Amino acid sequence: MCNLACHHCHVEAGPKRTEVMTRGVMERILGWLDGAGSSAGFEVVDLTGGAPEMNPAFRWLVGELRARGLHVIDRCNLTILLEPGYEDMAGFLAEHGVEVTASLPCYLEDNVDKQRGSGVYEGSIEALRVLNEAGYGAPGRDLRLDLVYNPVGYGLPPAQERLEGDYKAYLLEHFGIRFNRLWTITNMPIKRFEHALRRDGAYEAYIGKLMGAHHSVNVEAVMCRSLVSVGWLGSVYDCDFNQMLQMPIEPDRYGAGADEHEVETESRKLWDYSVDELVGRSIRTGTHCFGCTAGAGSSCTGALS
Repeated sequence: MCNLACHHCHVEAGPKRTEVMTRGVMERILGWLDGAGSSAGFEVVDLTGGAPEMNPAFRWLVGELRARGLHVIDRCNLTILLEPGYEDMAGFLAEHGVEVTASLPCYLEDNVDKQRGSGVYEGSIEALRVLNEAGYGAPGRDLRLDLVYNPVGYGLPPAQERLEGDYKAYLLEHFGIRFNRLWTITNMPIKRFEHALRRDGAYEAYIGKLMGAHHSVNVEAVMCRSLVSVGWLGSVYDCDFNQMLQMPIEPDRYGAGADEHEVETESRKLWDYSVDELVGRSIRTGTHCFGCTAGAGSSCTGALS
């Protein structure tokens, strides 16, 4: 679920979605992590949505993960921090040392509101101020605040470091806002963004652009080599893009066009796997994977090269 319905969202999150990971599923996952033990080498749990903070068990899960010594990342849409009932969320995240990765697809108001909805930019700036006041992004503090850029149109992201400089200069000068790093992420031709491409007759051209910009060196660093994505009922995918295309890690089972609820319900769950089965596995790929290898590459932590 999410309080926003952004045009580029590849998971089609929004206020009307109902899929939520229950505390029971979280307990199964934590039990699996406990059984795997520290020797399995798990270090980071990346919580994403929609707006993961809207999950009724979000705070409980964060506490459990941190008690196990795991680093926690919250993929935050910023505006949720201003909604009724979430006013103390920034303080909670800071208290638990949660890293915040926040979506701000441009440092200019018009571009943000065009992609995420009217008024979202103003709310995002206010939420960034709240995070700064909680200690995020401050020099010498361990509370990391990174921002995420997505292209507003149908192009590839510009150079990450140069754009980060533009973001930092503008946000500091106009609003006094500080953050750590900017991650540039390519829009995936999946779900809501795919619908927009097809509506505008731009889908084939966009796929051609991604394929034409493929850099093989990026294949060595794509995120599916070092993580798995766990769905709301516990099914396992190579990444959340494969999750949205109904491609669980089970070879040849389901695929694009399958019913997402059936796939999530019927696929093998995380707690059905041994750690060894998840390491060194074959990764399911598709045309969308060029979105991670095109240009400078794209991952949960921005450009790859």
